Amino acid sequence: MLNNIGIPGLLLIAVVILVLFGRGKVSSLMGEVGKGITAFKKGVKDGSEEIEKASADQARDVTPDKDKA
Repeated sequence: MLNNIGIPGLLLIAVVILVLFGRGKVSSLMGEVGKGITAFKKGVKDGSEEIEKASADQARDVTPDKDKA
């Protein structure tokens, strides 16, 4: 269904959204979407750092005893 929209259809949808909500409302909405994406990326990065730290804490030294001396 959405595969057949094309460029003219997208432009028409954009114009209708601008008319309904106004320019200021749309720009503030896009700003909020950008902040949400940034927060999501930060959360993913923090989560992967926590996982890496936890796996590093669980790592053990497996060097043979004769090489340690």
